[in-house]
Amino acid sequence: MRDVLLMALFAFLGAAAAGLFGAFALRLLRGRSVAVSLAVVAAVGVMAMLTGTLAVAWAMFLSPHDLTVVTTVCAMAAVVSLVTALLLGRWVVARSHELTLAARSFGDGGSFAAPGGAATAELAELGRELAATSDRLARSRERERALESSRRELVAWISHDLRTPLAGLRAMSEALEDGMAEDPDRYHRQIRTEVERLNTMVGDLFELSRIHAGALSLAPTRISVYDLIGDALAGADPLARQLGVQLTGDSVDPIPVEVDGKEMTRVLGNLLVNAIRRTPADGTVAVAARREADTVVLSVTDGCGGIPEEDLPRVFDTGWRGTHARTPPAGAGLGLAIVRGIVEAHDGHAAVTNVAGGCRFEVRLPAARA
Repeated sequence: MRDVLLMALFAFLGAAAAGLFGAFALRLLRGRSVAVSLAVVAAVGVMAMLTGTLAVAWAMFLSPHDLTVVTTVCAMAAVVSLVTALLLGRWVVARSHELTLAARSFGDGGSFAAPGGAATAELAELGRELAATSDRLARSRERERALESSRRELVAWISHDLRTPLAGLRAMSEALEDGMAEDPDRYHRQIRTEVERLNTMVGDLFELSRIHAGALSLAPTRISVYDLIGDALAGADPLARQLGVQLTGDSVDPIPVEVDGKEMTRVLGNLLVNAIRRTPADGTVAVAARREADTVVLSVTDGCGGIPEEDLPRVFDTGWRGTHARTPPAGAGLGLAIVRGIVEAHDGHAAVTNVAGGCRFEVRLPAARA
């Protein structure tokens, strides 16, 4: 028993010495390639076995012939094992190199495609993660391009919409200063109207900037949809009477929701104003509310004649105004973008569909908890 323990000790000491040497070598070569690290690991494994075996063989005091035989066999086995390990390691290194080349497409704004063929579990997982990251980057680049395009359109449209009232204000003020205004009171009323338009536009821009910056602060309270729609109808009624449009809200269920009353009233107000302005005189704008499972659906249906199918995906984009002229009362195209931003801040969803004679805007909100 003592001899067995002694041989085990010699084997352990020989293998431990090789392992310590390998650890030191890996530390020195830690900045080198995977191929070098794999070569060191393979060499350490083989040398640990060889050193342990030879240490036991020498400790057994074999005859010179037997010691030579054992040493030769161990050496040949070590050489074969080392060569085999290095050849297999080259396959792993080749897969890693292919993955590196494929990942370089990120820097060129391209997409990542994992190299084909079998791979180790770790490399396959890395390839899947890189592919998922590539998809996320592609979607992010697409959103960035869309936002940049929307921003350019918005700047162009805002510049146009600002120039018109400012030119009018300048002309009216000059006429008042020169005493050329035949009806100064009418000019004063018109100046006030234009200033209100500008104030509304600036307010919309400020609201939209808060939404895009994620700084929209909500104060949700439990409120009935019936009350929300009632307030919105009361606010839009003067404009509807002025344009000869009838407002109806007969299909409204008293469903409770937890929303920011002020912001949600703005959502309904924007939808109603948009619907009233695009509905012909003697037309009807209908407001409805219903519950679908865990969702409350608010809808505003107008008589605008419908929106071209190719324009439907862009309706809620910042600055979109379709084919209408870029003159009042078309506005700056911010109302529906604000609607979408506020609704999404409430974990809801805004959508639009064409119906007979017009279109229907729907706002889906989570229902209030019982």
